[in-house]
Amino acid sequence: MNKQQVIEAIANEIDVTKATVAACLDSFFSTVTKTLKKKGDVRFVGFGTFTTAKRKATTGRNPRTGAAIKIPASIQPKFKPGKALKDALN
Repeated sequence: MNKQQVIEAIANEIDVTKATVAACLDSFFSTVTKTLKKKGDVRFVGFGTFTTAKRKATTGRNPRTGAAIKIPASIQPKFKPGKALKDALN
């Protein structure tokens, strides 16, 4: 399911315009991104938690040449599903 399909499904379910849903969804993504940039967590009880994790710098290999390359340290987004979401899928 892509973003447009999600927007259409939500708009049909709650009987609002697609533009309204698109604005809400864009605002949601923006808010989650800003919060994660500040190293905060976004928690939805039962659904899951968005967090960040630090990834150490490592040395990798170029698969074509075999040459060693440095992979810099980075911060990665993480999502941990909540119990209600897990239960709904099983």
